[in-house]
Amino acid sequence: MYKHSLFETLTSLRGNPKACVLTEPLWGIPYQLYAPYVSIYMLGLGLKDSQIGLLVTIGMTMQIFWALLGGAITDKLGRRKTTFFFDFIAWSVPTLIWAIAQDFRYFVAAAMFNAVWRVTQTSWSCLMVEDAEPDQLVDIYSWVYISGLLSAFFVPIAGLLIGRFELIPTIRALFIFAFIMMTIKFFVLYFYSTETKQGKIRLEDTRKQSMIALVGGYSDVIRQMLRTPRTMYTLGILLSMNVATTIGNTFWAIIVTQRLQIPDSLIAIYPFARSIIMMVFFFLIMPAIKEMRFRNPMMIGFAALALSQIILITIPEKSYALLLLSTFLEACAYATVSTQIDRMLVITIDAQERARLMALLFLIVLIVGSPFGWIAGRLSEVNRILPFVMNIALYLIGAVLVFLASRSGASDAEGESKPVEEMLSAS
Repeated sequence: MYKHSLFETLTSLRGNPKACVLTEPLWGIPYQLYAPYVSIYMLGLGLKDSQIGLLVTIGMTMQIFWALLGGAITDKLGRRKTTFFFDFIAWSVPTLIWAIAQDFRYFVAAAMFNAVWRVTQTSWSCLMVEDAEPDQLVDIYSWVYISGLLSAFFVPIAGLLIGRFELIPTIRALFIFAFIMMTIKFFVLYFYSTETKQGKIRLEDTRKQSMIALVGGYSDVIRQMLRTPRTMYTLGILLSMNVATTIGNTFWAIIVTQRLQIPDSLIAIYPFARSIIMMVFFFLIMPAIKEMRFRNPMMIGFAALALSQIILITIPEKSYALLLLSTFLEACAYATVSTQIDRMLVITIDAQERARLMALLFLIVLIVGSPFGWIAGRLSEVNRILPFVMNIALYLIGAVLVFLASRSGASDAEGESKPVEEMLSAS
């Protein structure tokens, strides 16, 4: 089968996949600009490590509620309308709250609004992939990640601004910038997208059903999921990666500035390097990886993620080069594993119930993963390396699940057993 290059895929995209991919930088760039600094922004406003961890848990607990409703809302309102309305609530509103935050209460309010993004995690994913060609999925997700990585060219500016104007006023300005850019993105995507074919089918199917009935129908979806081993393995892999990524995103800046004694104004170097490394990886290495069966790249990726954490927690203070090595390993491994997980979510899930199954998977991830933010916060107060020791264990669990998934089989509609690797390779 002929495989498109990244640029060939981008130029051949049409309809919703094109609209989703081309508008993503309007969200990804401002998000990546402020994301590395959120934790130390909270510390600067007087929050404790345990409060930061508690905010993660509060946010994830609220996300459970919205993840439960996400599939039903997506089917009832349609992929396009759901993405527009709930993106505004989930991102435009909280960026304004973060910009004026004074204490813990503001961050609690922002976390409750931001939790709504779990609805659009389902609706936006469906909007992007349901009308896409299966052999373009890895490239489409690669371009989504690349869109966010474009912020690499702006991250050093954030570091310079922090050095000149200090942390708090600079981050407030970045949140205002994020509000403007993200809001523009939501309107542009709504204008240039259309409802998907599967979305129209689900709109008609659910037209006479209430939200309560749709949510109540999750019992059938749960039974379907439990009878599908490939979906259960995908759930386990998604869970281990999601929890570890949340912990890393929350506590990386803290361990780097507080334990490794890297100045606030210099930590921007590492998100910058991470973005550049990932962009190079996507263009030079990913074309070869997507030709391979999923097991070996994912197992190597999880092992490299674990190694990156080991380096992070064992290096001495102000070890700039070793921290860059950790960043390099983490960037390459994350690019590999995350795109393969995204592909697994599309290929191993029944298309007819994609919205509710995806929502259910994200719901389970949240229910199981929600205590880990608080746990990681408590561990960080005891010793700032402990959250990353937990990450090492999660990455190793992910590698084991990948190995087991590669050996499992699943029955198709005709009852024929197909290994998960074969399904993914065929895509």
